[in-house]
Amino acid sequence: MVFQHGDHHDIPDHYVSHKHGGWLPTDHRIHREWLRRKVEHVDAHIDAHGEPPLMPVLQEFKDLIEGNPRIYMYFCAMWEEVPTHRACYARDPTGERQIRDYSHMLQVLNHVFGRAPEWTDSAAHVGMVGVPLSAVFDYAMGTPSGHAAFLDPDVNRMLKKVLNHWGQFLKTPESAEVLGNDKSGWFGEVGHKDIMEVANAARGTSFTFEQMYECDASAKHYGFKSWDDFFTRRVHDTARPVASPEDDNVIANACESQVYHIAHHVKLRDRFWIKNQPYSVLDMLANDALAAQFAKGTIYQAFLSALSYHRWHAPVSGVIRRAFVQDGTYFSEPLCEVSPSASAGVEISISRKGITTAQGYLTALATRAIIFIEADNPAIGLMAFIGVGMDEVSTCEITVKEGHHVEKGDELGMFHFGGSSHCLLFRESVRVGGFPEVGRQENVPVRGQVAVVRP
Repeated sequence: MVFQHGDHHDIPDHYVSHKHGGWLPTDHRIHREWLRRKVEHVDAHIDAHGEPPLMPVLQEFKDLIEGNPRIYMYFCAMWEEVPTHRACYARDPTGERQIRDYSHMLQVLNHVFGRAPEWTDSAAHVGMVGVPLSAVFDYAMGTPSGHAAFLDPDVNRMLKKVLNHWGQFLKTPESAEVLGNDKSGWFGEVGHKDIMEVANAARGTSFTFEQMYECDASAKHYGFKSWDDFFTRRVHDTARPVASPEDDNVIANACESQVYHIAHHVKLRDRFWIKNQPYSVLDMLANDALAAQFAKGTIYQAFLSALSYHRWHAPVSGVIRRAFVQDGTYFSEPLCEVSPSASAGVEISISRKGITTAQGYLTALATRAIIFIEADNPAIGLMAFIGVGMDEVSTCEITVKEGHHVEKGDELGMFHFGGSSHCLLFRESVRVGGFPEVGRQENVPVRGQVAVVRP
């Protein structure tokens, strides 16, 4: 059993809220308790001193909300639409909405942005790691008004500014303070144990942190100078060897990740926003001129754990044909099914599983890095890698250039600040198979074998 977020305890069924990738804890009480503590801190300060001034980027966000009637309507309505009368939304430490309105939301963000993501010693257990905006927006982004707001181009441009501002803080020495060995630090007893349990489970090893990752074990915070420096840490080649480096028929895993879905004969254009979220190749590849070559092809998708390694590596040897970042949404998730309601006729059911279960949908809408590789192996030819930014991810950084030749296992880029999903796309003519089984609990190791092509 691979634990994340310190979930080494029995969780009553009605508190279980599985989050793919571990970006929010499985025990729903931990998430709600984390948010309650942030809200209480903000409210106490306001009661004693009045509302503190917002940092400039959040003031700009407030001005956008209040200066645009469409956006003002969305951000007023989304908090009111969270159905707190329903039991599944009331099962938290307060029994009511913890963010009351958009002004309260901005004050909570004003407080949260002063510190990097950390482990939290909550009432239930240690375990709130990952991304604070996901916790703040968790229910609101699934309401009808939240759905509309987080699809709005003006809102997403503003969110990009907000996330980039936070990202700059996460590159400062101050952000490294959460890397301590106390119980709320990433190198504390539970944090360190869970990081290494997730890493070692991928290949059945027993490496220490310094054997797995490049670092200075004798230095403070293992030598990491910031939160982002830690988050984008490099893995040792010896810990993650390249699968069959001399055999071009073996495809290497691009990201340390858990299998999400494998699809064959995918359509060039499909309705990616419906319940089962079919892949829509043209939308995934941002209408690029090369996209049509992947009609009826194969897609492999896997998601990255909050505790995993976040750099991407070349699945094949070949030439980089195209490489670009496509801006998109940051917190958009599809609306769930509607269900009958005696009082209102229909009622939208907001998912408690959140944005990370919407990974097919996000491949077409989220901010993403798109890299086309012309493989040396003619049995593969042109293939594509997509790094899909989710939740807090404001930066998908590509580190290769168009026209450059890469060897299988070479670095392609990385995710900064948060976690995500990725896809490999193969054309219809490629006889690819041998993918890991969907439902595998452990990550598939980066640069390890992920598939085989038959010539």
